[in-house]
Amino acid sequence: MPFELDLFTANLLSPVVLAFALGVVARSIRSDLDIPPAIQAYLSIFLLLAIGLKGGVALRQDPPDDLWLLLGVTILAGLATATSAYFLARAWLRDVPLQAGAIAAHYGSVSAVTFIAAQQFVERTGGQPVEVLVALVVALEIPAILVGIGLARGGGRPNWEQVREVLTGRTSMLLLGGLAIGAIAGKAGVQAVDAMYFQLFQGMLMLFMLDMGLVAAGQLRQLGRGFGRLLVYATVLPVVHGLAGVAIGHAVGLGPDGATVFGAMLASASYIAAPASVRASLPEADAGRCITAALGLTFPFNLALGIPLYAAFSGWLAT
Repeated sequence: MPFELDLFTANLLSPVVLAFALGVVARSIRSDLDIPPAIQAYLSIFLLLAIGLKGGVALRQDPPDDLWLLLGVTILAGLATATSAYFLARAWLRDVPLQAGAIAAHYGSVSAVTFIAAQQFVERTGGQPVEVLVALVVALEIPAILVGIGLARGGGRPNWEQVREVLTGRTSMLLLGGLAIGAIAGKAGVQAVDAMYFQLFQGMLMLFMLDMGLVAAGQLRQLGRGFGRLLVYATVLPVVHGLAGVAIGHAVGLGPDGATVFGAMLASASYIAAPASVRASLPEADAGRCITAALGLTFPFNLALGIPLYAAFSGWLAT
């Protein structure tokens, strides 16, 4: 399997993954390396807005004819991943409905940073990412969080306040806002901020990944009893979701590159939007455990191993 081995090796040695590893090592040896909260927030805002701008420009230049089909399939996929995450948490983690619903909201939703990492992986390997996927990130995130909250409350429907909380969250606003700005301004208009949001993107992403490594290493220290079951949940479930996502991506015509990123989207777990919604709607749930699983286990797994695996599977389906 030389092709697959090359994918894994190239990904592990990429600056993005190495920056994440540096953060993990620094926190593990108790270095005083730290990134201030204000800079953490800035980096997050920068990356989400930049990826939205890029997607908006691409959508204006070449809007897909099957956009509504892609949105519908993505929403259904989000409902399916949240539901499967809930029942696996009930059966394997032995969680009560409240906690199972909380973790389902995280694992049915999407990590925007994993999405960015998958896009970068495709570009590094010579592929062309499908920019409509930026819009699909939001379509995947919103229903999954609402399903998780509903299952946690015994199947009840989320109220309008919970829906508003998700729609107006930072991830949704920045991605949709950037998408709208890019689509309205077009390529010529966005050139005025090209140096800021496009040429500096890789450097900003490295800094963000360094911070993610610091945070992930800190989260792992909180794991105690039940670590083995949570580790299996946080690695096996993403692989199942990711491979299914790749197959769905091929079925709806996203192509090998787009299917790879779509698989990574379904395999990811939110640690930005979902925690904020869960804290607001399910204050009794153990949000820290959900974040630890999503950020401390699933995120590094996808970053180092998962994304190349989905790419290899996508390439195999294409042959």
